[in-house]
Amino acid sequence: MSKDNTTGEGTLISHLLELRDRLLRAILAVVVIFVCLVPFANELYEILARPLMSALPEGNSMISTEPHGPFFVPFKFAFACAFAIAIPYVLYQAWAFIAPGLYQHEKRLALPIVVSSSLLFYLGIAFAYFAVFPIIFAFFANSAPEGVQVMTDINAYFSFVIKLFFAFGVAFEVPVATVILVKLGITTPDDLVKKRPYIIIGAFVVGMLMTPPDIFSQTLLAVPVWLLFELGVHASRFIARKQAEKEAEEEDADEEEEPAEADSAVTATTATREEPGP
Repeated sequence: MSKDNTTGEGTLISHLLELRDRLLRAILAVVVIFVCLVPFANELYEILARPLMSALPEGNSMISTEPHGPFFVPFKFAFACAFAIAIPYVLYQAWAFIAPGLYQHEKRLALPIVVSSSLLFYLGIAFAYFAVFPIIFAFFANSAPEGVQVMTDINAYFSFVIKLFFAFGVAFEVPVATVILVKLGITTPDDLVKKRPYIIIGAFVVGMLMTPPDIFSQTLLAVPVWLLFELGVHASRFIARKQAEKEAEEEDADEEEEPAEADSAVTATTATREEPGP
């Protein structure tokens, strides 16, 4: 076996070992946080159920159609909370793994993206919990036919809200995605502005697909997506303008250096010519 092949295999194995270590660290972080949250699993689920319980008519409550539901569902939500809390650390491990292969300007861009992605994901979850849930649950509870008692199963409720949390968390990543597309040169802010009508229609289509089939929750997802798109366009314009100014300054600096180098070369040539012979 040649030396190059041995070196290549060694590099591949080292990358795989590092990937394993990064994954183990991320998993360990989730497990540690989950273990810390387990004693508070019931309290956490009570907080999760508060928007629905506040909207239910007096005397109605949540139910469990499965014998193990009251025990397992709070633990499932505690694990979901642990993963959500560990997202910044998980993203950091992913960034630390790919960072050695990035250019310096890409490294400077990666860390703000990780931080802003985490914050926007949490903001989307908070918006769903505090703004969307009270409206849609009040609508569902008040739209029940006469004689029908609204008594939601805890497992069905958990699946429903986790889906909405994920939908709003991902939807709030629109500004980051917009900036990345512009930064990679795939599109420009002007092109995005021209496509605004299609973006708005797409936001309502996404709201239709990722939320319950009612106009309130669809609108509550589509409107923030549109506004966040506008925020991403403004942010990408600002970044593009700063990058253009930086490139212009570098070009001016290069133009100033070229005459100086030419003058130095002329001076050196003149000195050589005027240098007396032996």
